[in-house]
Order: sequence, then C-alpha cells, then structure tokens
Amino acid sequence: MPTLRRPRFGSLQYWPRKRAKKSYARVRSWPDKKEAKPMAFIGYKVGMTHIMAINENKDAHTKGEELAVPVTILECPPIKICSIRFYNSNNNASQLKKEIFFKSEKNLNKKTILPKENSKDLESINPDEYDNITITIYSQPSKAGFGKKKPEVVEIAIGGKNADKVEYVKQNFDKELEISTIFSENDLVDIRAITKGKGFQGPVKRFGIGLKSHKSEKGTRQPGSLGPWVRQQHIMWKVAHAGQTGYHQRIEHNKQILKISDDVAALENNFHKYGNVKSQYIMMHGSIAGPKKRAVILTTPLRNNIKKHQLSIQ
Repeated sequence: MPTLRRPRFGSLQYWPRKRAKKSYARVRSWPDKKEAKPMAFIGYKVGMTHIMAINENKDAHTKGEELAVPVTILECPPIKICSIRFYNSNNNASQLKKEIFFKSEKNLNKKTILPKENSKDLESINPDEYDNITITIYSQPSKAGFGKKKPEVVEIAIGGKNADKVEYVKQNFDKELEISTIFSENDLVDIRAITKGKGFQGPVKRFGIGLKSHKSEKGTRQPGSLGPWVRQQHIMWKVAHAGQTGYHQRIEHNKQILKISDDVAALENNFHKYGNVKSQYIMMHGSIAGPKKRAVILTTPLRNNIKKHQLSIQ
C-alpha cells in the first residue's frame, strides 16, 4: 500500500491547549438585537439518537424522501434571573458600577451573590446613566433527570435598549424562564461547550502525527524533528508534544433547533449514563461537544448567514 501523507491534526488557532477553568463555557461577545429578551439559555446534554423526517428542500436530490436525521437531545429546565449588572466604559474597557441581586436558590455560591433581596432598588435606577446592562442567570439542574444540585451561574446579554432591559428584568426577575420563550423551533443558535476530557496524551493521539519507521532512532510515537540545528536555539511552540487533551472550550456556530417539546412520554426512558428526562427538552441537528450531563450554553448566533435544514418531523 502507498504511504499515507497528510497534514497533522490540531489547529494552531487554539493555543495553549489547557484545561478549561470551569465545566461550562464563558461568553465574551454578543450580537446586537432589538428585542428585549435574554440571548442565551443553559441546557444539559442527554445523548444522541436519530429521528425520521421528510426532506422539504426543493433543490435537493432527496426532496420528498424520508431521511434518518442525527439529533442531540438537550434537557432544558427553566432558568431564573440571579442579578442585573450595570457597566460603564472607561478607556475602552467595561467597568462594573452597580449590581442588584434577587432572591435565589440555596445551592448557589454565597460568595457570588447576596442573601438579601434588593429588587426594590430597580425603581431608583436611571438606565441612561450606564453604557451596558447585562444579567446573570442560573440553571435549576434539580429539575433535570440526572440528580445534580449545584446550578451554573452565567452572565448573559439582553437585547433592546437599556430602558427595555430594565423593564424586562422588573417583569421577570421572580419568574421561571423556559427555553420556548427565548428560542423557537428551526432557530439557529451557537453552541458553547466544554469538550470531553481525555487527560495527558502523547503527540500521536493529541495531534495525529504519524508513527516513525522501525529504522528511526529513539521513540516511535514522537515527532521526527524538534527544529533546525543552527540559528534557532529553542524548540518552537508549534512542535507536536504531549500534553492535556480535551476539556477545552469550543464554540460551534449555527446549529439548528429541530424541535422544542415538553412531551417527556414521547422519549425513551432511562437514557444511558443520564437517566429520565423530566423537564422541557430540545432536539438539535447533529452532534454537540462534551459528555452527557454536562452544561451546554445556547446563544443567539453571531453569524446567522447559512441556510437552514428544511425538514418536516413526523
């Protein structure tokens, strides 16, 4: 057989390849939206399956045919608002000026919230004094099917003007927000998740370099060259070496929500390594990073410029 030659794996865009600080992702950029509602939601990965759907794309060669579509199920128990934050810009950097906390769950970290309810302070706020307003939300995994207690707390953006943001928080700070009030079926979302952790691995598994022949010196599962003999007096950071593999934060753009439902009876009971789905869930087209039970953050897409899958679910 001919010798297989291909580029090594591992994009140099992601560097350094360190472990993520938390088991759920952070969000640093948001699009501009006019509608006053949250731009993100927290779900928990249940697992993958497939559904049968009719292809309604008129330009496809399989139009009108029934297809097996791979989907990932995310359980999405309702979220609640933890606090509202007010920022001002100072030398091109946002500075937190004020934060108002609301009554929250007992399992939240006490260092990040105040135990006292301060919702009355919203009446004295002038939204025009601040450059940006965001909220922090927390999930309720106790209402999911795998028995976790401690919720995730994430800071997210709200669409609309500052006055609209404050008004939305006044009306919803004590309510449970469901995913059906934020996203709809066939919407495109960005998926932010932490990938599966695989520990300390060598360069063959980490970067996909080829095995050296039996005539080479030293190891077989090592890079063939660490660099030139002259001029460059150090090993370049681009050389494939062993190190942490997996448990990295990654984003996948424009994943389509195929279905939003609370009909738990329609699902199979007792998902492998998860349990039973107890609250509202969604079906995402394709796969999603991370293992089961891990929190996944769905956000409003930054690049909403692709065609959607035209599928009719039976």
